[in-house]
Amino acid sequence: MARPRLLLLLLAAATCCARGWALLASQQEELLFKTWMYQNNKHYGLEEEEGEYHRRLQIFVANKRKIDRHNAGNHTFQMGLNQFSDMTFAEFRKKYLWQEPQNCSATKGNFLSSPRQNPSSIDWRKKGNYVTPVKNQGPCGSCWTFSTTGCLESAIAIRTGKLLNLAEQQLVDCAQDFNNHGCSGGLPSQAFEYILYNKGLMGEDSYPYQAMNGTCHFQPQEAIAFVQDVVNITLYDEPSMVEAVGQHNPVSFAFEVTDDFMSYSTGVYSSTHCHTTPDKVNHAVLAVGYGEENGTPYWIVKNSWGPRWGLDGYFYIERGKNMCGLAACASYPIPLV
Repeated sequence: MARPRLLLLLLAAATCCARGWALLASQQEELLFKTWMYQNNKHYGLEEEEGEYHRRLQIFVANKRKIDRHNAGNHTFQMGLNQFSDMTFAEFRKKYLWQEPQNCSATKGNFLSSPRQNPSSIDWRKKGNYVTPVKNQGPCGSCWTFSTTGCLESAIAIRTGKLLNLAEQQLVDCAQDFNNHGCSGGLPSQAFEYILYNKGLMGEDSYPYQAMNGTCHFQPQEAIAFVQDVVNITLYDEPSMVEAVGQHNPVSFAFEVTDDFMSYSTGVYSSTHCHTTPDKVNHAVLAVGYGEENGTPYWIVKNSWGPRWGLDGYFYIERGKNMCGLAACASYPIPLV
C-alpha cells in the first residue's frame, strides 16, 4: 500500500513543480512583453484597455513561442521579436500589405540583355551615395510607392551623383489612373508609368508622407524627378534581374509575404509555403544587390518597415528559385536627367 501512495505523492509533486515552472515561464513572458511595450512605445495599461492588454499579451506570447520553435530548428534564417510582435498575421496583413489583388506579370518584358559579364556580387549601398535611408510606410499598404521612389532615387543618383528624396505620398494620392490603389496596393511598374506620363515626381519635403490616402495636389513646377522609359523584366526571368542589378541599378520587385516573414531577423529568407505566381504577390520592395552565403545565393533587399526591422531595415532572400514570386514582376525606370 505504501508504494502506490508514494507514487501519488511523487505525481502530485511533479504536477505542482510543472505548474510552478509554467507559472514562472508565463511571468517571464509577461515581463518580456512589458519590456517590449516600453521599447516600442505601446500602451495597453489603461483600466478600460485591460482586455486589450491581455489579448495583446496572448498574441505576443504565441509569436514569441513560434519564433523560439523556428530558431531551434534547421533554417537558413532566424526570426526575432520586432515592432509587429503583438499582432496576428491577419492584422498585420490588413495594415501593411496590399488589399487589392495585383496581377503583376509582364509576360514579355522589354529588358535588353548584354553580353557583358555580371559581377559575382554587388551592393549598391557600398558603391557610392546611391541608396536613400530606409523609410517607414506605417499602417498603409503603400510599399509599392517606396519601392518606386527608392528605385528612381538610386537610378538618378547613379547617373548624376545626386541622391534625391522623392515623394511617396504623391503616388498614394495621384496614381490611381494607372491601376494603383493608394494604401490598398499598387505596382512599381505602373507607378513608373504614372511618373512618365504625369511628367514628374515631387520631393518628400514639398509633398510629405502621411501614411493615409489623400487628395492629389501635384504641382508640376515643383517636380524634381522624371522618367523617360520603363523597363519591365520578362515574367520569371530572374537571371535578367541579376543582370539589371549587376550592370545598371537597383530593381523593384514584388513577392508574397507570409506569416514567418513578419518576424524575419537575420539570414537568408526561404519559404516552402509561399506561392510563386504573379497573382499572389502582396508586397513590393527594392533589390539593391546580391551575393552568396554558405553556398546559398541571395538578394539584398531594401524594405519599407523602418530601420528597426530585420537587418537595419533590409533582408536577404534566396536567389535563383523565384522565391515567393519575386521574379514575377520586376521593373526599373530609365530616368530623364
